Amino acid sequence: RVTEQQQEINNLMQRKIAADEENACLKNEFSNLNQKFKDKSQELKDTEECAQKKEEQNRLVIKNLEEENKGLNTCCADLLNDLEKLRKQEAQWKMEKSGNNARIKNLETDLADAREQMRELRSICNNLSSQVAVKQEELSQKDCDVIRAKKELQELQNLYRQNIEHTAQQAELIKQLQALNTD
Repeated sequence: RVTEQQQEINNLMQRKIAADEENACLKNEFSNLNQKFKDKSQELKDTEECAQKKEEQNRLVIKNLEEENKGLNTCCADLLNDLEKLRKQEAQWKMEKSGNNARIKNLETDLADAREQMRELRSICNNLSSQVAVKQEELSQKDCDVIRAKKELQELQNLYRQNIEHTAQQAELIKQLQALNTD
C-alpha cells in the first residue's frame, strides 16, 4: 500500500517535472500560448495541491501505521510475557504432577500393604473366632458340669440335712430309751 502510494508520489513528481519542462517551453512561446500557460499553471497548482493532500494523507497513514505498529509491538511483548508465564506455570505443573504421581505410587503401595495386613488380620480373626467358638463350647460344657455339680451338691446337702435330722431323732430316741431304761 505504501509502495503504491510512493509510486503514485513518484508518478506525481514525474508529472511535476514534466509540467516544469512544459512550463519552460511555454515561457518560450509565452506570447502565443499565454492562455494555455495559465490553464497549465492552474493544472499544475491543482496537481500540487493534490500531491500535498496525498502527501498529508500518506503522512497520516504512516502515523496511523506507526501507532498501530507500536500497539502491535506492545501486544506482542505482552503475549511473550504471557507465554513465558505459561511456560513457567507448565514447568511448575509438571513438577507438581511428578510429585503427585510419586505420592500416588506411595499411597498405592501403602494401600496394598494395608490390604495385605487386613488379609492377615482377617485370617487371625477367623482363627480367634474358631478358638472362641471352641472355648464357648467348652464353657457351655463346664456350665453344664457346674449345674450338675450344684444339683449333686444340693442333693448331698439335702441328704446331709436329713441325716442330721435322723441323727437328732436317734439321739432323742436313745435319750428316751435311756430314760425308760433308767425307769
